[in-house]
Amino acid sequence: MTGDHYFTAEPSAPAQAREVQFTIAGRDYTLASAAGVFSATRLDLGTSVLLRKADLPDPTTTGSLLDLGCGFGPITGVLATVAPTATIWAVDVNERARELTAANAARLDVADRVHVATPDQVPTDISFTQIWSNPPIRIGKDELHQLLLRWLPRLSPEGIAWLVAARHLGSDSLQRWLVDQGWQVERHASQKGFRVLRVTR
Repeated sequence: MTGDHYFTAEPSAPAQAREVQFTIAGRDYTLASAAGVFSATRLDLGTSVLLRKADLPDPTTTGSLLDLGCGFGPITGVLATVAPTATIWAVDVNERARELTAANAARLDVADRVHVATPDQVPTDISFTQIWSNPPIRIGKDELHQLLLRWLPRLSPEGIAWLVAARHLGSDSLQRWLVDQGWQVERHASQKGFRVLRVTR
């Protein structure tokens, strides 16, 4: 066993390449994955609920979309596929996750519109029309709050953030905290113990 977490910058565990298959909005995806990244063996249940219950962008969606905590890139891949004129910023602290997301963008033939980056590599003048995240609840409440305080203010004035969180990991307290920070928060959907939150200014 190693001490690696999916939020480890440079996982030390052997990569153990594998593939993950899933279907979203009628399209089948087969993406590369590896040990040392979040939900390496399957599409995480929370991410699945988010992608199936939130309102996916449509072909008319433009601007920059943020996949915060991209992992091996399932959200990035779906967003880039359904919104062919949008630019996707895929952000993760995990180097292996970023490499996989870049490889999967190439596999899906969307690499020209996907920017894979560390948090500090995202230009500060970019605002996002949408933010998508299955945020890393397990990093702890204080760090989670700092993460959201860093990125949610970068929503464009009419922008929407879609977040998913497990009820038993504090989705309802997260919703209350977001409201206390001045955000409009709608519990858009609930499924399989997860809440999908729609966050706007």
